[in-house]
Amino acid sequence: MRKKTRLLLIDDDTSILYALPRSLPEYEFITAASGKEGLKLLHENPEVVLLDLKLPDLHGLKVLKRIKEEIPGLPVIVITAYADTDSAIEAMQTGAYEYVTKPFDLEELKAVISRALALHEREKVACLPCIEELPEGRFVGKSRAILEVCKTIGLAAPSPTPVLITGETGVGKELVARLIHHYSPRRGKPFVAVNCAALPETLIESELFGFEPGAFTGARSRHPGKFEQAHGGTLFLDEVGDMSTALQVKLLRVLEEGVVERLGGTKPIKVDVRVVAATNRNLEKEVVEGRFREDLFHRLSVLHIHIPPLRERREDIPLLAHYFVEEASRNVGKRVFLTEEAVKKLESYSWPGNVRELKNVLTRAVVLSRGSLIFPEDLDLPRPGVPSREALEALARELVSRAFSSAEEGEIYERIISAVEKELILRALSETGGNQVQAARLLGINRNTLRAKLQKYGV
Repeated sequence: MRKKTRLLLIDDDTSILYALPRSLPEYEFITAASGKEGLKLLHENPEVVLLDLKLPDLHGLKVLKRIKEEIPGLPVIVITAYADTDSAIEAMQTGAYEYVTKPFDLEELKAVISRALALHEREKVACLPCIEELPEGRFVGKSRAILEVCKTIGLAAPSPTPVLITGETGVGKELVARLIHHYSPRRGKPFVAVNCAALPETLIESELFGFEPGAFTGARSRHPGKFEQAHGGTLFLDEVGDMSTALQVKLLRVLEEGVVERLGGTKPIKVDVRVVAATNRNLEKEVVEGRFREDLFHRLSVLHIHIPPLRERREDIPLLAHYFVEEASRNVGKRVFLTEEAVKKLESYSWPGNVRELKNVLTRAVVLSRGSLIFPEDLDLPRPGVPSREALEALARELVSRAFSSAEEGEIYERIISAVEKELILRALSETGGNQVQAARLLGINRNTLRAKLQKYGV
C-alpha cells in the first residue's frame, strides 16, 4: 500500500484541526495548535506545512522564518483568515510557497498542495530574507488580485531583474516600485524616480544620462544623470511607453552593457542599477505598431506586474477609503470618520482615476468637513447616472484595449459597439427606474431609437 503524504497543520482553530484532516483523507496529518508545538513536530518529516498566521504564542511569520532556517526546502503554505497586503508580501519574501485566505475552497487547496509537493520533489525552495519594519506607504487591499500583486513583489524583490509594472493611471504603480525596492537587497541605496512623460524630449536624455560642461547651451557644470544617482539602487522609469525611439535605443544599451555616457562626454561610466519601469500603455500593441522597440520591451518585461483598475476590485474600496480618511485626518489634525452610507456611495462609483482619485476625493472631504462624520453628500462625485467625461474616456480606452487583445479579426467594431450600447441602455433604465422616456432623455436619444435598441438586445 502506497504511503500517504504527510502534512503538518499548524493552526489554533480547533474546527480547522478537526475538519481538514477528515476532508482530505488522502493525506496523513500531524497537527499542532501553537507555533512552538509545530516547530517541535518538524522532526516528524512532513512534506508540506499548512501554517496559520494568528497563533497564540508566535506569529506565523516567525514560525515560517524558523522553518525556512531549519528546512529550507520544505514547502510552507500560509493559510489565514486575516489577510492583509503586508503579511502577503512578507510571507512570500520569507519563502512561503503560497498564501491562501480563509475560507478556502477545498479543491483549490488540494491543487496548491499538489503543486507544492511537485516542487518539493524537483528542487529546494530558496530562503528569502524577512523584512520586519514596514516601508513608507502601504499597498492597501484584500482582493485576490492585490494579494497576487503583493506575492509577486515578495518573490521578485530579491532579484536584480528588470520589472515592468502596467496598469491605468492612478492605480499605484510607483508605490509598487517603491515596495520592490524596499524589500530588495538595494533598500539602503537610492530610489530615483523619473516621469518620462513629464519631461520634454530635449531634457529627458540629459536628465537620465547627465552631461558635461559645454554639452549644450546653459550646461555650465558637470551633472550626473539619474542612472548615476541611482547607482547601487533602483531607477523607476514611469510612463516609459512615452519615450522616443532614439532614447529607447540608448536605454537598451544601458540595460545590456551597464554603462552610461554623459552628453558631451567620451568616457563610459559603469552603473549598477535595477530598472523598474511602468506604463499605462499596451506596450505589446505599441511594439506591433512600431512605436516601441521589441528588444527593449523584452528587456524591461522579464518580470511583469499588472495592477487592475479599482473598478475591478471593489472589495478594496472600503479598506482604502478608511485608510485615506485616517491618513488625511492625521495630516490636518482632525478625527473624521466615514459613515456606512458614504462607503456605499464610494463603492458604487466607477473611479476612472483609480486609487489616486479616491484619495483626492477623501482628502478633500476631510479638509472641508465641519464635523466628525463624512456623509454621502460630503463626497464630491459625479451623479451615478451621468459619468464624467474622464470616466467615459477612461472606460472607452480600456474597452478598446481589451477588445484588440482578445477579439477575433473582423469582429472588434461590432463587439465594442454592442457591449457599450447595451450597458448604457441597462444603466440608463436602472437609473430612471425603468422609465423609457427619462432613460432616452438621459442618453440623449429619442424614445423610438431606445425602443429599437431594447428589441435588438432583448431587454
